[in-house]
Amino acid sequence: MISLGIESTAHSFGIGIMNNKGKCYANEIDMYKAPKGWGIHPMEAANHHERVCKLLTENAFRKADLDWNDIDIISFSQGPGLPPCLHVGLRVAKELGKEYDKPLVPVNHCVAHIEIGKQCTGSKDPVVLYVSGANTQILSYVEGRYRCFGETQDIGIGNALDKLGRGIGMAFPAGPKIEQESVGGKWIEFPYTVKGMDLSFSGIVSEGIRRYEKGIPVKDICFSIQEVCFAMLTEVTERALAHTDKDQVLLTGGVAANKRLQEMLEIMAKERGAKYWVVPREYSGDNGAMIAWTGILMEKASQYKWPDLDILPRQRTDEMEISWLD
Repeated sequence: MISLGIESTAHSFGIGIMNNKGKCYANEIDMYKAPKGWGIHPMEAANHHERVCKLLTENAFRKADLDWNDIDIISFSQGPGLPPCLHVGLRVAKELGKEYDKPLVPVNHCVAHIEIGKQCTGSKDPVVLYVSGANTQILSYVEGRYRCFGETQDIGIGNALDKLGRGIGMAFPAGPKIEQESVGGKWIEFPYTVKGMDLSFSGIVSEGIRRYEKGIPVKDICFSIQEVCFAMLTEVTERALAHTDKDQVLLTGGVAANKRLQEMLEIMAKERGAKYWVVPREYSGDNGAMIAWTGILMEKASQYKWPDLDILPRQRTDEMEISWLD
């Protein structure tokens, strides 16, 4: 079985092609970049997706050396995400499905981040730290679903870093720039906000911007905020590991590319005698390959038909029945 995956939840539009053995034939991505000082404008991001969707699809087929006769299903990101962006992916999926007579499979974007991480690393039953722009959750599979053991109560860690970046003069996306600036920085005190198993980042970001306006060096702010936020994430992940009595940890999502976060989780996992994996960088951000792969897993479990489908912008990870693992 070969699946074409369409990713369109936020700033990135992606086309991925994978087969049921886990082979990735193509993974084409183009990202909308907001002007300096701004975050994602949903309509502008959607217009970007409209402009690049045809070219990325053609590039994916060219790279894969396949044609539509080779494709069995079309998978698309149904939610969660920005409605204007999701609508582009849904429209493209429906048009292609109708034109080439292919069944459509609606994929939860967050579940796809988990499944591509498991496929690439070989992890089987991990506690998952899923960190991206809008999402920050500690999850693990229990009784048919990826249960959420802790999550952000305000903004995702990726959006927190981007908001901090805007406040201290960085362009979008700010996460990689903050990671670079943190090298050589010195520790300064910041709020540490863990509430039971949940986290909060907005107050930390606001304090970082206030420190910047008072003249605190950017390097010190970036270093300290990374240390605080990543320590919070590591603490809650460790508690979930202890609670579930599992022995595997998987780091996935866009912020998984951060080396310092990887290091903290690796130390924690080693001290607890747990195996540790991080999703490969090329699959950490939003991409079509993860949608294609999860669509294959879903198609094995049940069949979906395109006329009845719609977007689900607020769909949660733990709402999805994960029947393919049963």
